[in-house]
Amino acid sequence: DPSTVGPNMAVAIITTFYGSLIANVFCNPVAKKLKIRSSEEILVKEVMLEGILSIQAGENPRIIEEKLKAFLSPQLRENVTKEKNEVAEGDVRVGSSL
Repeated sequence: DPSTVGPNMAVAIITTFYGSLIANVFCNPVAKKLKIRSSEEILVKEVMLEGILSIQAGENPRIIEEKLKAFLSPQLRENVTKEKNEVAEGDVRVGSSL
């Protein structure tokens, strides 16, 4: 029936528009966030596994630390080194004041 084609076409176009809008405004950003979180979770589990296996193998803790630092980005590695140095200096100051 030709008289129903127009209204049905309008409904089809509107639903397509809504579907596209929902996909681009809601679904794609959620998918990107889930992908990032999944990648972060995988990295954390890989680091944990490597650390546990190294401890089980009886490796030196300093070697384990260096191995696990390799998983970090260069900036994070630098931050960890700075924090470690600050803690070491803080221990020396506390020990020297006694």
